[in-house]
Amino acid sequence: MIRIPDRKEATALINKAVASGANRAAACLEIGITLRTFQRWMRAGEDNGDRRPDAKKCRPPSNKLSKSEREEIIRLLNSKEYRSMPPGQVVPDLADKGAYIASESTMYRVLHEHSMQHHRGRAKTPRLREITSHMADGPNQVWSWDITWLPGPAKGLFFYLYLIIDIFSRKIVGWEVYESESAEYAREIFTRASFTERSGLKPTIVHSDNGSPMKASTLLATLERLGIEPSYSRPGVSNDNPYSESLFRTLKYRPTYPYKGFLDIRQARCWCLEFTGWYNNEHRHKNLNYITPLQRHNGESEIIFEKRRQIYEDAKKKTPERWSGKIRNWSLERSVWLNRRDNLNVQALKRKSSSKNSRQVA
Repeated sequence: MIRIPDRKEATALINKAVASGANRAAACLEIGITLRTFQRWMRAGEDNGDRRPDAKKCRPPSNKLSKSEREEIIRLLNSKEYRSMPPGQVVPDLADKGAYIASESTMYRVLHEHSMQHHRGRAKTPRLREITSHMADGPNQVWSWDITWLPGPAKGLFFYLYLIIDIFSRKIVGWEVYESESAEYAREIFTRASFTERSGLKPTIVHSDNGSPMKASTLLATLERLGIEPSYSRPGVSNDNPYSESLFRTLKYRPTYPYKGFLDIRQARCWCLEFTGWYNNEHRHKNLNYITPLQRHNGESEIIFEKRRQIYEDAKKKTPERWSGKIRNWSLERSVWLNRRDNLNVQALKRKSSSKNSRQVA
């Protein structure tokens, strides 16, 4: 709730900004409110503050449980017969006996209110795992890697594509196709990519999922020797490694992709070599504002964008009647995030982390 003096100050600042030529919605966003909130304040007048503290309290809903009904639920769930059973089993058992006290969700809610819904047993308490988040503002700072299957010559036969991508430039910095998953193969690829790309730069973070080749001691020892820090997705979360997953989709939806299968590993390697060359050198990436990953990796993006801006400015001067506003935005964000943290999302995950599978009676 915002006090009247704060409202007056906020509206004055917004009006001053608008009078100076600023966009009203952008000014509101800068203050920390929405445009609709500002419009509502102006309609209500400066002397009308938040009316929620003075609002008449609504009568409790007619379907709300009474105090005696809540006590009956607690007594029932603490009884010798049901104190070791979750509500999911209590409710059907009562129904078989011809009784109905409350729904399963209502019983859980009452247990939570009385702090009687907790983890128990020898298993570890479920805990919320924080989202792994990294930021890169230059090449070779954060890599992402994964392994995907490539169809083989017969059903059930596969080849394995190991692929490393730089999240800043989207450049494929290392890849190879093998006939199996192995930490030894991954070690070879990272050794080659490190000497090819990093050249003694500051330590690189490499992000992956929790597969066995990713956590094998052979690979971890190699990464430590190369000055590369491993990072992992949360267990059971499939979208914590989005750059690799997006690249695999691009690869498998290429028109030339042999979806019926590769004849042998040599054909798979030749096709992946052709794809890598196209992706790094020719593919104008949408998320890079239509420059190639290699151009971004080599620091050529600003030169290219400046040339595009000049061409657009010249075109606008030549035929200004065809331009209703500014020219196209030819630029890129200076930093790239892997799973950027959002406090609201973290709080939502915390609310969902409570378990309903067991309870402990105080």
